[in-house]
Amino acid sequence: MKKLDLKNPFGAAIYHEESVSSTMDIARQLAGKNEAHGTVICADFQESGRGRLGRPWFTRRGENLMFTLLLRYGDIRQIPQALTLRTGLAVSLAIEDLAPALTGFVKVKWPNDVMIDSGKATGKMQAACKAAGILTETDGNNVLIGIGVNVAQREFPEEYRSRAISIIQVMPELQENARFILLEKILCRLHEEIEKSPEETLSGELEKFTGGEEPWQKALLGRLYKLGETVNFAEGPADSDRIITGTLSGINSRGELLIIPEGEDKERAFITGELRLG
Repeated sequence: MKKLDLKNPFGAAIYHEESVSSTMDIARQLAGKNEAHGTVICADFQESGRGRLGRPWFTRRGENLMFTLLLRYGDIRQIPQALTLRTGLAVSLAIEDLAPALTGFVKVKWPNDVMIDSGKATGKMQAACKAAGILTETDGNNVLIGIGVNVAQREFPEEYRSRAISIIQVMPELQENARFILLEKILCRLHEEIEKSPEETLSGELEKFTGGEEPWQKALLGRLYKLGETVNFAEGPADSDRIITGTLSGINSRGELLIIPEGEDKERAFITGELRLG
């Protein structure tokens, strides 16, 4: 394991391994060694990388960004609310920082995915595809945020091609070391989102004048995938057959998804489940 000479606004080390079982596993080990709040472990390849609900995360060696951020809190009540969604917001903004031409085309899909609407970005007839996934786990007062972003992978296995996309597929001129540049940008955006007080951020300044939702909530609503559209939502566990069809109307300050079911007038809030695509 070596330290990378990269900027980390959390003020902690950024470690790198060529190959690991998963960066989440290594982050737990680092937590046990009392590594500081904001420590990062990234890797070129994960042998057992996984996403939400234990699903595999397919990636080519050395082409994409895979890392886990260790956050330490003195009390569980200090953990920021809706942390996974706010991480998704930070990742989406960082992708646009890296590739400004994608501004307005990077969306957050509740609860933990980041999508690129490449069809709108390139003028082609193509649905938005997944570019990044987030996995958040708690261990006592520690939080581990695992993030995977498809950066420079030009091809995917056939079963993923209609659902996955990488930044380089939309921005072929991407720099060779783009994944490490993106890592710095994600850390910067996330630090701004969860470490600074609302008054220190632009969204916080807007909040003074507009009131209402939390600043992160306002920013996220502007890029919430399928907002205002009819969706099929599987309530509960991954294999749930409780499908609710309705209009996705937003998220609340707790990060719950808001849907107005067909035939009903009022929003219903959901804390578990997933949007069914296709």
